[in-house]
This record gives sequence, structure tokens and C-alpha cells, in this order.
Amino acid sequence: MNTELLEALNILEKEKDISKETLLEAIEGSLLSACKNHFGKTDNIKVIMNKETCDYKLLAEKTVVEDVEDPLEQISVEEARDIDGKYEVGDIVQIPIESKSFGRIATQNAKNLILQKIREEERKVVYDQYFEKEKDIVTGIVQRYVGRNVSINLGKADAMLTENEQVKGEVFKPTERIKLYVVEVKNTTKGPKILVSRTHPELVKRLFESEVTEVKDGIVEIKSIAREAGSRSKIAVWSNDPDVDPVGACVGMNGARVNAIVNELRGEKIDIINWSDNPAILIENALSPAKVISVMADPDEKAASVIVPDYQLSLAIGKEGQNARLAARLTGYKIDIKSETQAIESGELPENYMELSEGVYEQEMYEEGYEEDYEEAYGEEYSEDYEEE
Repeated sequence: MNTELLEALNILEKEKDISKETLLEAIEGSLLSACKNHFGKTDNIKVIMNKETCDYKLLAEKTVVEDVEDPLEQISVEEARDIDGKYEVGDIVQIPIESKSFGRIATQNAKNLILQKIREEERKVVYDQYFEKEKDIVTGIVQRYVGRNVSINLGKADAMLTENEQVKGEVFKPTERIKLYVVEVKNTTKGPKILVSRTHPELVKRLFESEVTEVKDGIVEIKSIAREAGSRSKIAVWSNDPDVDPVGACVGMNGARVNAIVNELRGEKIDIINWSDNPAILIENALSPAKVISVMADPDEKAASVIVPDYQLSLAIGKEGQNARLAARLTGYKIDIKSETQAIESGELPENYMELSEGVYEQEMYEEGYEEDYEEAYGEEYSEDYEEE
């Protein structure tokens, strides 16, 4: 038994996760390469290796002839009969080759071949490991800033978080642990190239899958996500079990589940709404927290006209149009939002609509804490900087 070789292969298999069979194949290839460097050819040379004991033999198969013309492939009858008296002309004799007889160059080439194979297999193992994590989240440790990019250690490989994939305003400290979405893994000659992101919408989805058991088990589905990284995200959820409230499951007890995700995203706000196959209901939910009077959706044109109370217009549009923009991305519809006054002027609502509904809205405003804004909402244009928290 070749104890030293067996022990070395076991250590490599354990540390680098390279199979012993692959390493033995590399050794076999290196021995043939050494033979070729030493003898000039390997057509008649065989390597016999015991994978259990790691013992190996190098054998040159030579044909028994009367007159030897090629000593590498032929052997005389006299020499063959010295080995075994039964050999006749035309028989094949297996002659052992001592690897110790190889020259320094042949040995060095064999060594380089084994090392090259080990490096290739090591890169392949790492690539396979992270390719399985493509389109998933990983936890990485911040190493250092390289220009405006951030070098992240993922364990057996490093990834570069580029400036385009960073959330504006996020600053990382060395040794800090952060979660990242693996966008793509490429196999290169220098090892796997891993593209990670902190801005991808799927990062939010994967965080919910890791935090919310119902999402992971498929009871609650995340149907759509719209995200402006670092600021706000909207997600539409649906339950396959009528006894499970999808929004409540994602929010968790006292908001524990969603707050854990918000903390991971450094305070990014998350709106969770109920999904509906009815586009009008979906759009109404997507504009939450604003209340909606009516929604007219055209599935063919993927466009919708929405009417909201005057005092809800700014809330529906959101600061710098963010709420409406995210709702449009979430639903896939182009959304045109009008106040009830604008709708009356355009003829979409009857002229006496305000009088008919005034009492209803007055009650709603007082119930929701808008009493201080009632006069402003029905008098001057409601401030677009207002957002309900």
C-alpha cells in the first residue's frame, strides 16, 4: 500500500472537496506524460492503478520478434524467454517501467500537470458551489473598498459589489456581514466571477422567503415586486390557503418579520398589499395607503384611470410621484390619477358628486385624523409633500 500517497489524497479530498478518483486520474495522466517526455511516445504504455491502496504500475507492452527494430515496442525472443520461457514470436510481453528512472524535466512536467489539474478542479468545485446559489441570497463579509466598488468575501470565493449594484447612501465597514443577491456566476480561467447586488428586487423576495415560513413553504406567494432601492418597496402577496392572511403572515406578530427585513435593508420602507386577479382591485390596493373612489382599467391597453378624493391626491401620487410610480411597476399598468375635482371638470363624475359625497368624506377624514387638514383639502390644493406614515 502506498500509504503516503493515500494520505495525501485523503487530505486534498477533505480540504479542497476534490474527489480521490479525479486526483488519481490526474496522477495517471501525469505518469503517461512523463513517459512521453522520457521515451518519446506512450502508444504501448499502460498505467495500472489500485484506487483502494493507491499502488500503481507502469507497464510497457512489447511484441516478441526475431529481430528488434524498435526497442520501445519490440523485444527479442531471447529476452522474452529470459522473463518467461513460454513466450513465442508475436506474443505481447508486459515490461515494468521504473518511474524513478525518469529525468528531472519529465518529473517536473508530471508534477506541474498534477498541480494544474488540482487548480482546475478546485476552481470547478467553487464554481459549482456558487452556481447553485445563483438567483439566491448569500451572506458575505465586507473586506475593503476598491475604488467605489466593495470587495466581499463569500467564504471560498470573493465577489465584487459594483457601484451600480449598491444602494445609494449605504456605507459598509470592514468585517461587516451583509446579505446579497447573486445575480450571475461566470466561469473564468481565474476562477468563478460572481456578480452580486443590493438593489435587485429579488433580494426583497428572498429575504421574505428566509424570514416568513409561509412564503418558504409556498402557502403565501409573492406575485409581484416593485422596488426603489434604499427608499421604498411594494410587494403583492397571495395566499393559497383561505385560512392564512398573506399580509398578516408577512408582517408577523407586532411587525417582527417585516421589521427584520427592513433592518437588513437599512430602513427601506416596505408596503405589503393583497394580490388580486382583478386589475381594478389590484391597482386600488397598490395605491395604498391612499383611498380610491374608482378605477377604470383597460387590460388590452394596460392602462388605468384612477379617481381619488381631493384630500388623498398627494398621498396617492406620493413624494416626487413615488407611490404612483411603484404602483404602476407593481401592477404593470400605466396609471393616470385624478382628484374628484379634476374628474368632475373632465366629466368623469357628475357635477353634483361633491355635494353627494361631502358628508361621507368629512366623516372619513375625521376618523383617520385628517380634521386639521379638512379645510385645507377642500380649500387650497393639498400639499404634495404630505405623506401618511
